[in-house]
Amino acid sequence: MKFRFVLVLLVALGCLPLQAQNADSLYFRQHYDLKEYRIPMRDGAELFTAVYTPKDKSKDYPILLNRTCYNASKYSNYNYSNYPSKYLIEDGYILAFQDVRGRYMSDGEFDNMRPNIPGNNRRNKKDIDESSDTYDTIDWMIKHIKGNNGRVGMYGISYPGHYTAAGMIDAHPALKASSPQAPIADFFFDDFHHQGAYLESYTAAFAVFGYQKDSLTRDPWYMDKLMRLYEDPAADAYDFYLKLGPLKNITKNYHHDNFFWNQVVEHPNYDEFWQKRNILPHLKDIDHAVMTVGGWFDAEDLYGPLNIYKTVEATSPKAKNSIVMGPWDHGAWAREKGKAIHNHIYFGDSISSFFLKNIERKFFAHHLKDEGPDTLPEAYMFDTGTKKWETFDTWPPKEIEPVSLYFGENGKLGINKPIDEKAVFEYTSDPQKPVPYTSQTEGLTFTPRKYMSDDQRQASRRPDVLTFQTDVLQDNKVLAGEIMAKLKVAMTGTDADFIVKLIDVYPNDHENYEHNPENIVMGGYQQLVRAEVFRGRFRNSFEKPEPFVPGEPSDVHFRLQDILHTFKKGHRIMIQIHSTWFPYIDRNPQKYVDNIYKANEDDFIKSTIKVFGSSSVEVGGTQDCCPPEPFRSRNENAIKD
Repeated sequence: MKFRFVLVLLVALGCLPLQAQNADSLYFRQHYDLKEYRIPMRDGAELFTAVYTPKDKSKDYPILLNRTCYNASKYSNYNYSNYPSKYLIEDGYILAFQDVRGRYMSDGEFDNMRPNIPGNNRRNKKDIDESSDTYDTIDWMIKHIKGNNGRVGMYGISYPGHYTAAGMIDAHPALKASSPQAPIADFFFDDFHHQGAYLESYTAAFAVFGYQKDSLTRDPWYMDKLMRLYEDPAADAYDFYLKLGPLKNITKNYHHDNFFWNQVVEHPNYDEFWQKRNILPHLKDIDHAVMTVGGWFDAEDLYGPLNIYKTVEATSPKAKNSIVMGPWDHGAWAREKGKAIHNHIYFGDSISSFFLKNIERKFFAHHLKDEGPDTLPEAYMFDTGTKKWETFDTWPPKEIEPVSLYFGENGKLGINKPIDEKAVFEYTSDPQKPVPYTSQTEGLTFTPRKYMSDDQRQASRRPDVLTFQTDVLQDNKVLAGEIMAKLKVAMTGTDADFIVKLIDVYPNDHENYEHNPENIVMGGYQQLVRAEVFRGRFRNSFEKPEPFVPGEPSDVHFRLQDILHTFKKGHRIMIQIHSTWFPYIDRNPQKYVDNIYKANEDDFIKSTIKVFGSSSVEVGGTQDCCPPEPFRSRNENAIKD
């Protein structure tokens, strides 16, 4: 049981391959030759790269490069992990898989989200980053891999998606098409944090990212560290983390020698350490084709794809820039399961195959092979309410009217008209009895993925959750674009988190889905559409947090990321607000302390929190109430090249 659990964890992280069908692996072996190279970088380091070239030498092929921290050597010996897709393999490309600096079979020291150094024409050859390593890799392959046509494409999911985005900066002229997929943009907003709040559910992942290897290896070197947490994996993560207590106990019991954990602990605010690891300010003057891909239910990297697309759109007019967002969790578009199901919700059949065959395949074929017309739209977006693909010339779409949602007494939610701006709603938040993030009991896991469309009835019944809903909709209501929570709050404590959820309430007679267990009743289901957490101390600056003054009203404005969702006739729109979301998010003590990672047990207090009727949730268009997220700090000099 223990071994199987860890195996599943490593597959989820991408450290071990997801085995493909024998027919696919056999095709790979029959049609491709494999060679392994150690490609030299400008500073003398060599990066391990496995390269597959088509056996058919009658024509030249473009190169598809995947740079990863998750073990490129797992692709050696014709291991095929379902990505790239069978369509790309059958179409014929030179496929290159590379360990990034400091990982597995590559030289050097690993640095999470290694800071970018602008400009690839550097006098000091020791000034390296992921952009320069990508440039040097492409340059070497173009010159040394026989049979290439002089064009290169890059792709990757999650961390490899980040490396794809980093390779777009100061790019080699041979790079013609990049597809960052579920890419990390900024670890203060993606993965390990959401807007500065720590994702306690990521605690297990630190073993993978926080220890340097001491030699070249094809195997994980951190397994003994990983087993500290999973020696006897708990069946109930909520109970496990609550008994564990403050975050300082994670340091004491598990991650005291983990360099990445210690970096997180010592940098609780958006200081220079995090700012220089933000890739977004460096995404400018890109002049090739970019297709960013993400999933609407990606619990790990939703911020990244949306903000990378928007940043390139704003800074790089020469780029052929586009975005695809489907009804997937993290990376689910890379494999076809037949029925597209997220948690309890069915979205249709063969949706991943549609993307792989009709979107991704055409993108690379056109830009790397000049095959087929350039007919892909600017935005290929899946409506998670109507369960259909929609296309747009711009994103956020200009043709869909913005919507404002307002709170009223007796749980009323108004559309486009305030109900009672003088109303006051309150709840008592107790960090010793936090609101669960899911309706189901889950054990320790790398990242919980199902909650992103989960039933919220368990939360709406709690006294520490404010719940507002509209009357039954008489017509379809489309909500599209960015979401901004604009809260006016006061509290008895001096700090608090705020979780705001946008929910689709199904009619009571909604049919059950055949794929669900009998206890999952879809009638009255409260499906989470979008939610986000915000650590209140950062309401004025992520760089310089400040406590609340007890009893004094304060504005707390934050983004929930984008949506495209049609609330159907007969459904209701619901908003929930609360201050704990456990153990997905760590608990805020609710008494201001300088560093929550070092908080003591007696720092955690109850707090009565008021939300005023002048608050609202704004949906649609580009919200302009606050600086854009990539440059969120109110200090204009906080982010520098």
